[in-house]
Amino acid sequence: MTSPTNPNVDCDQINPTLPVPDILAAVDFYVNKLGFRVGFTWGDPPTFAGVILGHVQVFLAQGAPHPEGSRVCFMVDDADALYEFHRANGIQVVEPIDDRLYGIRDYGVRDLYGYNLSFGHNLFNAGPPLEIERVDVPVRLEKRLAALLQDLAKHKRMSVSGCLEEILLHTCEPLGDGVASPHTQRTLRYIQELKKKHGIDYDSHGSYRFVER
Repeated sequence: MTSPTNPNVDCDQINPTLPVPDILAAVDFYVNKLGFRVGFTWGDPPTFAGVILGHVQVFLAQGAPHPEGSRVCFMVDDADALYEFHRANGIQVVEPIDDRLYGIRDYGVRDLYGYNLSFGHNLFNAGPPLEIERVDVPVRLEKRLAALLQDLAKHKRMSVSGCLEEILLHTCEPLGDGVASPHTQRTLRYIQELKKKHGIDYDSHGSYRFVER
């Protein structure tokens, strides 16, 4: 019998499903205590729901909880901020936040029904040091853009040179049909605030039209 051909189907999303005895109580906990938002509820009274953190949706299904051996891991853009939010809400922390040898800064909590949840962000400085030699490059930037870059570097706790290197390395790295971005969604929102702050009224193609005074 001939084996079927692997269809090589991509999967862009995964939705963990957690059985809970009370859908509304679980939704309230995830939204008001853990910082998720409501995706949907189904049924009257609800027997199924979805709660969302970033781009990840967790399904909550009516049923008896069985958390033994279960763990749901979330990659976020700022684990420290979420950690402090969870602690302030009295969430049970089962593993304090720390930098792990596997290159992630994360922590673990237990939800209303005993499920273990971990939240973390990547540590891009993990790994052995890379010895480099920096050289001076004559660079002149548009005044408002230079001001934004200085604020962005300060926000990311980097030097202006390091911030430029990060941006350059990412723009040289292909990702799907485009290139990799060095910025999280949180940082992109902050950049939009910086654009308003410095009066940047041109888009990403503005440099093609720059004419010096």
